[in-house]
Amino acid sequence: MMEPLAALKQVTDVEVVGRIPAFLEAHVLKALELIGAGSIGRGQLAKELRLGEGTIRTLVGRLKGLGLLSISREGMSLTESGREILSGFHELLMSADVPETTMTVDSRNHAVLVYGAARVVRKGIEQRDVALMAGAKGATTLVREEGRLLMPGMEDPLDPTVIEYIEEAMNPANGDVVIIGSSDDAFLAEIGAKSAALKLLEL
Repeated sequence: MMEPLAALKQVTDVEVVGRIPAFLEAHVLKALELIGAGSIGRGQLAKELRLGEGTIRTLVGRLKGLGLLSISREGMSLTESGREILSGFHELLMSADVPETTMTVDSRNHAVLVYGAARVVRKGIEQRDVALMAGAKGATTLVREEGRLLMPGMEDPLDPTVIEYIEEAMNPANGDVVIIGSSDDAFLAEIGAKSAALKLLEL
């Protein structure tokens, strides 16, 4: 089976695509999630990912070329290999929208939990920068240590409502990381958080 991260990199590989692609690895992951949720057409996928038709043709062509999706009259669906890749990501991370909070810089927030990645987190600045480059307004990084979620380098108390929400929705364990992407746009918050999480998995 192809490694999940390696699959995303092959789809966005400049040498394979022939130019810098107009989509990120987070877009590819989101595409796999959308296709995996049920058969979807190319037009709807373009709308959901906010990408142009030409860009979607490139993305879909790469996924099909790697044997990760099949196309029929009903739309696109994941192949067995595609489902294995998506399942592989589910073993590495999970994500969920979270409520508005004073812990983040904007109103729409999306959290991604990365299992067992706390050892490679410094102060969370790196995750913020990746999220910004992906179009989010910022990112807040939390690590789970000694039974509670903490913000690296910060002593200020965290928003208890959101912490409780994350605890219930994601059930992080010691050593896990939660990255909250933030924007006034829910989609950009999600893409920012997922971009930061995927970068963290490379470390």
